[in-house]
Amino acid sequence: MALPFDPADLPTGIAMPLSPLVARVLAPNPSPFTYTGTQTYLAGAHDVAVIDPGPDDPAHLAALTAAIAGRPVVAILCTHTHRDHSPAARPLSDATGAPIIGCAPLTLDDDGPRADAAFDAAYRPDRVLGDGDRVSGQGWTLEAVTTPGHTSNHLCFALSQEQALFTGDHVMGWSTSVISPPDGDMSAYMRSMQRLLDRDDYVYYPAHGEPIDNPQRLVRGMMGHRKQREGQILRFLERNGTSAIPDMVAEMYKGVDPRLHPAAGRSVLAHLIDLDGRGIAAPQPDGRWQIA
Repeated sequence: MALPFDPADLPTGIAMPLSPLVARVLAPNPSPFTYTGTQTYLAGAHDVAVIDPGPDDPAHLAALTAAIAGRPVVAILCTHTHRDHSPAARPLSDATGAPIIGCAPLTLDDDGPRADAAFDAAYRPDRVLGDGDRVSGQGWTLEAVTTPGHTSNHLCFALSQEQALFTGDHVMGWSTSVISPPDGDMSAYMRSMQRLLDRDDYVYYPAHGEPIDNPQRLVRGMMGHRKQREGQILRFLERNGTSAIPDMVAEMYKGVDPRLHPAAGRSVLAHLIDLDGRGIAAPQPDGRWQIA
């Protein structure tokens, strides 16, 4: 599938400073679902935390080692366990002696269309963070913010010294997050989005895409987009009666590359499950849906 950029032109393997306490290293795994690739962040100046170490790729691990530059690694933090985010945690831990800290382990058979969305079955954290739990180093503190939705174990990490939030895949800088049942949950996602809207973060650092410097505006827009999509689904069902998801996708995603329609179908399914939970839509025995 064609990408809107040449992966050879991207600055992978280079530590790019973003603030006095934050640098990023782009992994060489661009795709239609990871955009330019997974961004690993280093938080701290004298000692560091590594956030979302990324895929277990020798070139990326070498780039992270170079970016760490001999500084103590306090922790290796994972926002969630999709395999473009957490597999490098164990080899990086073996190399640095740092503990793996963050989201809970989670392994499911994902029946969706996204190859990158497979879970990292080898992920074994040394410590699982709950909401509000903290990890600190010299001049920095990271606080876990639970944000289920994209996955049930998803965490964001707040850097209080800079009013920054590392958002993983919950809020990305280039696209809305895929919500793919059975683990992806639209109801939980919208609650998590509201939670971020109620915060006062100054900047978001997503795992994919550029930093977001007006985060509340983006969150409001993303929540509005989901509400618009819900409205489209309901209007389709009201107009057409009992309907199948591929028929909804064909109409609602006109102009979108048909190869992305299976992923769009997962999002539509997530909306329908949410509507079912609220008593608005109902599944039928043949897999079709209708207004409740």
